[in-house]
Amino acid sequence: MGALLSRFYRPLWAVAAVAAAWWIVRLPTSMAVALLLGGLLLAAMVREPLVGVGAALVITPWGAWLAAYRPAIPWRLGDWVLALALALWGLGLLAVRAREIPWPPLATSLLPFLGVATLTLYAPADRSVALLEWMKWGELLLVAWCAYARLLRVEGGMWLLAGALAALLLFQALIGLWQFALRGDGPPAFLIREGVYRAYGTFEQPNPFGGLMGMGTAFFAGMAAALWKARRRSAGGLAALVALVGGAALLASWSRGAWMGFAAALPVMMVALPRRRWRGLLFVLLLAAVAGWLYAQGLLPAALRERLTGFLAYTRFQDVRGMPITSENFAVVERMAHWQAALEMWRTHFWLGTGLGTYEAVYRDYALINWPLPLGHAHNFYLTLLAETGLLGLTTYLFFLTRLFTALWRALPRLEGERRALAVGLLGLWTHFVVHDGVDNLMVNGVQLTLGVALALSAWVVASARRVR
Repeated sequence: MGALLSRFYRPLWAVAAVAAAWWIVRLPTSMAVALLLGGLLLAAMVREPLVGVGAALVITPWGAWLAAYRPAIPWRLGDWVLALALALWGLGLLAVRAREIPWPPLATSLLPFLGVATLTLYAPADRSVALLEWMKWGELLLVAWCAYARLLRVEGGMWLLAGALAALLLFQALIGLWQFALRGDGPPAFLIREGVYRAYGTFEQPNPFGGLMGMGTAFFAGMAAALWKARRRSAGGLAALVALVGGAALLASWSRGAWMGFAAALPVMMVALPRRRWRGLLFVLLLAAVAGWLYAQGLLPAALRERLTGFLAYTRFQDVRGMPITSENFAVVERMAHWQAALEMWRTHFWLGTGLGTYEAVYRDYALINWPLPLGHAHNFYLTLLAETGLLGLTTYLFFLTRLFTALWRALPRLEGERRALAVGLLGLWTHFVVHDGVDNLMVNGVQLTLGVALALSAWVVASARRVR
């Protein structure tokens, strides 16, 4: 009976395939290509859900560009791809009747923060905005869970995710370099000098674009150095190439915060790279001395030197009420004004804040004179969290970061080869994220998916280190 049904269905599948091909060739070329690529992606996702996670990682940052220039295309396309990948993963688990789904151990330390964030949804200033922001963190955890569970079962899963991160970095970097060096046009606010504009990729803003470039460049630079040291020359060379392209785009973003984050990530990775960490520390001190000498001798390009001197101005804090506003100090005073507004929000909502994601919604009630316009966040992710989730939210978030870095550092001595390279790169990625967030908010335009993948990889290398005790 089964053989008879098989013979009956084969002609039907052939007819259906011919009909589908005839329908596709009659469509406009762009739609036909999109359908073909979508079909191939779906087939790959059915076979391995990690492919869908990687595809969502690359597609989601196009959301801001699609919303601005292609409104006919759903700007949340990446979220749909991710939802489909997660659904296929869940169906696969049901099909094999999985009794236990491996949970990434490091993700447990993020649950207290998510719990506090959930409490802030009780009476937020803007419930819809708060729910959307909460969903970002939920998405981060789901991505980490799915990716970690598949990493434990799929041979080469690490390279699949690393390849997705490389594709994300290269696509965005090449767009940014075109905007910086070849296009010769751009938004007036991004002008550096005549005909040269800051790179911003599909983020529509240079600073979060620079943040992604910094995180990705740190990740692949750390991996390249560790792989080269472990005599994995081919993989190390590819990682170095990706890091070079990303590093060029990082410079082209002209983002102080991104440069600051990468400058912090480099010494952390240099200390982590050798097994005898004092050697790495010595090299960092030597490098710092050389950089200081170049700066003191005026050997750095004038534009770069001027940009670098702005770091301290962007990290200090003072009361700016009544301070004269000039074209030279506008950006700094604006940042301070938003910091003060965030601190005032925290003072009046001490424990649980105004509600996750509601900084902009309540800003007008706390704005300083001359600064009535909200900018979406306080130009400092930690102060934004303090304002939105109170002392409990910021404390639980810092607990997560502390646990993450401690686990990675402790895992390093027990790791070898590509796993050690991965740990060094992840330390660089997370360091950049933590430092850059001191002057910005990188949780925009799908970056939470990058962090979810980074969390899964971090949990995977930590679990690997535990198994070799």
